[in-house]
Amino acid sequence: MCGIVGLFLKDRALEPQLGAMLAPMLEVMTDRGPDSAGFAIYSDAAPGTVKVTVRGSGLEALAGSLSAALGIDVAARPHDSHAVLLVPAAAAADVRTWLAAHRPDLAVTGEGERIEIYKEVGLPAAVAQRFGLPGMQGSHGIGHTRMATESAVTTAGAHPFSTGADQCLVHNGSLSNHSSLRRMLRREGMVFETENDSEVAAGYLTWKMREGASLAEALAAGLSDLDGFFTFVVGTADGFAVLRDPISCKPAVMAETDDYVAFASEYRALARLPGVESAHVFEPEPARVYAWERN
Repeated sequence: MCGIVGLFLKDRALEPQLGAMLAPMLEVMTDRGPDSAGFAIYSDAAPGTVKVTVRGSGLEALAGSLSAALGIDVAARPHDSHAVLLVPAAAAADVRTWLAAHRPDLAVTGEGERIEIYKEVGLPAAVAQRFGLPGMQGSHGIGHTRMATESAVTTAGAHPFSTGADQCLVHNGSLSNHSSLRRMLRREGMVFETENDSEVAAGYLTWKMREGASLAEALAAGLSDLDGFFTFVVGTADGFAVLRDPISCKPAVMAETDDYVAFASEYRALARLPGVESAHVFEPEPARVYAWERN
């Protein structure tokens, strides 16, 4: 099953309401994925600063430990079991190295100038409230509710998956060639934290873009390289994109107005958005890349 939602705000005046608009969409998808949920929010950051979102326990003293060990100024914004570390962009790689060596118990859920990723086991409404999604601001966000049909119910298996700076992916479907793709991508230097096929899809897109492809080109290439059925919503620093496989057996619907573009696995997740009654509502076509970017 699984449920996907996405919201891209064209009107910047709506950015303070992003979380308040996205949270009900995520909650409505509970029937499609009640065991865990997650979301990515793209909000502004201070120039020269990178956000590193980490998940785990013992986060209270983490910023101080990093500052002392690396001789840099690190700030932290706690969000329940997660914390967003604000670090100098030039030291981001050093922070990841220190975390791997000294706090291997922590999981890095995302990194970039604008992205923050939160995910946990539990009902989508509880996860949204736990991390304060209704009060979050930003230009766009994507979310996922999971029904683990082929693996254990764990936070590590929850979406979104992030394998590159300011990139993340949520997925409804199943890939049949993810093991061979994972082996190939590891040879290309990609690192995976889980056995989830969706993380492989995210890694594939990161690799293609690292090789010079645009996001649209990377998604188009995936139509021949990714074997299985899928609906992807992908977030980047500047926007988001949607792609369905050529068969498109997974449900998907979009609504576009002058103020926003919204995606959901079912229309009922869009029904409470302002102005949706006059939106252009459509089903994304099979094997077609849809993408929107900030001006």
